[in-house]
Amino acid sequence: MKIVSPENFNSSILVQDIMTRALITVNFATTALQVAKMMEQGGIGAILVKDNDNPVGIVTDRDFATKIAANNLPLNTAVENIMSSPLITINHNEPISAAAERMTSKKIRKLAVTENGKVVGIITSTDLVTQLTK
Repeated sequence: MKIVSPENFNSSILVQDIMTRALITVNFATTALQVAKMMEQGGIGAILVKDNDNPVGIVTDRDFATKIAANNLPLNTAVENIMSSPLITINHNEPISAAAERMTSKKIRKLAVTENGKVVGIITSTDLVTQLTK
């Protein structure tokens, strides 16, 4: 068994080194059902919501549990009604320890990654855990 220690969380490893660059985005009017099908087909847990090409929020698998299921909302609910907003981001060249700290302080599991103000990827708590086990 590998022991996890702060040393494993190498500060020289940057967000851009472990983030996912493939992004799936939808607009405000996309329904919860459409997003759920996209997540299932893509094997992903988050989709960014854009307004006129500007990322404004994120819909996660957790949003389905806490907003759709818990409130018995119909599956044709628009994502603008269930997305988490404002979008919480981190710069691509920050150390992964900063991403972990931001996720912990905001109580979230996914961060949009920006470069020069533009969203270029996503980093998740799973990415961080995977890095720790290397």
